Amino acid sequence: MSLVIPGLHHVTAISGPPQANVNFYVGALRQHLVKKTVNFDAPDTYHLYYGDRTGRPGSILTFFPFMNAGPGRAGPGMATAVAYAVPMGGLDAWMMQLADDAVDFAGPSIRFGDRMIALRDPDGMQVELIEARRGTDVRQNSPTPADDGLHSVSLWLTDPEPTARLLSELFGYREAGAEAEGGVERQRFVSPAGGRGSAVDLMRSDTPSIGRQGAGTIHHVAFRAESRQAQDEYRERVAERGLDVTPTIDRQYFHSIYFREPGGVLFEIATDPPGFAVDEPPEALGQALKLPPQYEARRAQIERVLPSIRVPV
Repeated sequence: MSLVIPGLHHVTAISGPPQANVNFYVGALRQHLVKKTVNFDAPDTYHLYYGDRTGRPGSILTFFPFMNAGPGRAGPGMATAVAYAVPMGGLDAWMMQLADDAVDFAGPSIRFGDRMIALRDPDGMQVELIEARRGTDVRQNSPTPADDGLHSVSLWLTDPEPTARLLSELFGYREAGAEAEGGVERQRFVSPAGGRGSAVDLMRSDTPSIGRQGAGTIHHVAFRAESRQAQDEYRERVAERGLDVTPTIDRQYFHSIYFREPGGVLFEIATDPPGFAVDEPPEALGQALKLPPQYEARRAQIERVLPSIRVPV
């Protein structure tokens, strides 16, 4: 089997109260709420999944919204930003729409030859929109939902070299360029599969910071395994590199393994199957609260504790 990770499966972050999070990602960023469930380890807290209409791997951004979460801070050993892909020619419409929604953003600027803007969600996490040069689909008239999926994720590292070796030697990624601006050095690595979320940027910054998990920070970055067999092979390869990797864990919508890459970022490798339609029809994704089987007997208690959420149209 050729060991090449196709790209990102999802990115998981921490937020404050869920309503502001839903308003931003469904409202301002036109995402679909594709799964409303609970944290496997803390069922009194939601786990919200945003993505395209069918929840395809590579389109998913998830959140643990803690009601009383203190503010986090990005720093070395953490993922610092997630980027969505925008079709070529589509960024201007997004800027007009964000301005109409009173969402502030920086840019447009150029990164690796692509136009982009950067904004902050209600908890301060950096979200980027980057015009992707793949394909020919140009939708200039209005912003679209998350049908184009993720573009990339940025990792802040004290020494990017060990992480670069892992991406190239284990994941099969290729270096796609380097640039420096404003005290930030950035290397891009890209999966040759070229699908959704196929880019990872490694950053080294002169800005002093000590990272702290909390609202507005990314908890972990998940990469795709197209099958359980592929995941098993990756797990073996990760262990052979001397990294401490978890057993396979059933997350209901995918199976996962976790490990910290050499720079300290928590990585996950998640399977494509079974997907988000395993417990509700595709046309009803995200409408009902879905619980892991071990919590179903406590549904009434959990529903009393969870705050109500109104999903924008």
